[in-house]
Amino acid sequence: MSDEPALRPAGGRGPGLERCHGSRLSVEDGALVLRARGRTRRIPVGAGGVVRAVFVDAPGGQAARQEPGRPGAWGEVRLLDGEGAPVARTAVEEWLPEAPALPPGSVQGEQLLERSGVAGLLKAAGVPLHVAGDRNGARKAGSSGVSLGPGPAFPLWYWCVRAVAGTLWFSAFTVVVFSDTAPGWLVLLLALTALCGPVARLALRGWTRLRAGRRRVTVVERVVPSPAPGAGATVRFLRETELRVQDRDLVLRDLGGQEYWFARSGPHAVTRLVRVTDGTGRPVGVELRGPGEHVRAALPWDLWFAGEDGADGWSRLCRATGLTVSERRLSGRRTWPKGPVLGTGLLPRTGGEARRAARFPGTAAGVSSTAVMAFGSVFSVVQGVRVADTAPGAGAVAVAAGALGLVLQAVPYAVHELRGRLVLDRPAAERTPEEARR
Repeated sequence: MSDEPALRPAGGRGPGLERCHGSRLSVEDGALVLRARGRTRRIPVGAGGVVRAVFVDAPGGQAARQEPGRPGAWGEVRLLDGEGAPVARTAVEEWLPEAPALPPGSVQGEQLLERSGVAGLLKAAGVPLHVAGDRNGARKAGSSGVSLGPGPAFPLWYWCVRAVAGTLWFSAFTVVVFSDTAPGWLVLLLALTALCGPVARLALRGWTRLRAGRRRVTVVERVVPSPAPGAGATVRFLRETELRVQDRDLVLRDLGGQEYWFARSGPHAVTRLVRVTDGTGRPVGVELRGPGEHVRAALPWDLWFAGEDGADGWSRLCRATGLTVSERRLSGRRTWPKGPVLGTGLLPRTGGEARRAARFPGTAAGVSSTAVMAFGSVFSVVQGVRVADTAPGAGAVAVAAGALGLVLQAVPYAVHELRGRLVLDRPAAERTPEEARR
């Protein structure tokens, strides 16, 4: 792993945890070095490479729609050579760990550059950074160049299988729909390619578990929630949520398995723990603060440190991180925390919300992808029955493949829902986090 400063990607879960563990953008030997999913890309700095950078500070989604080619609400850094030609670019939200938990564009400008670590990274590389907040500045910076993002959440093999199978299935589907009679081999091709989707998704689950078991991280301390009685904690919350102090990172994990990685050293590291109290001196929460005193995460006291083991957890967190610890008292009727911040939504209001958050992640197509796979399986059964007389062998295989596809989709969903309803999303019943984890 490279020395700091090294940018961490936005929080991820499932296959996306691969990015959290391995994707980094750093400065090494006079070059910007991107490591993502087993590949390395080097962009030289100085003569013949990057000479300056421009941050296109997009003020919001409306501006992005009005100006094609501009990034979305978060903004984008474009790296230029000595002639002003674009060399590379990167969307800043891809390197802001807490971005998935915040509304789009809620962090902007200088604060976004500091919190993501982009400002510190470019300073260490000796690349001057300018801000283009208007149309002319954005156009001058160009919009091409290689992408220096942390890579896709899903592995390449998964996309290849889905793309090839999807193309073949759609081709076969088109012929079958517009033909009065479909040959058995075509129905067989239709059914087998439709089955590839559910099988690939199941293989992705196994691949994710296998990769998770092989990862090696040095954990200095592991702090789990110790909620107060009546705080509404569930078994899932106590089992899955934790704050890990690692040798190089501070990692917050939520009950959906999503992890947010923060640096422990470098210009964008977490620098301070602040215990916040109300006007009476009662603790209400803990803030993890970074450069510029920006709050990176907020941990409600009643959920993390108000229980029987809370005092021990708080002392272990302070000791393991080695951070400066201070106290801040709220004045008047001020609410805490102020504005959107990671950590306040770790305990969903209902069991249904918790199960949706913990569901195995899907692609950008979301429910549409699942609906297409279910339709493909049902269509395979229908076509298998249709050709059963003319091609009994192909028809039987098509029916079996369609039924198997439906089972491979229904069983994981049913297990997830039943386990959540019967065990994980029930009240913790005063059990300690250690008991709930067992």
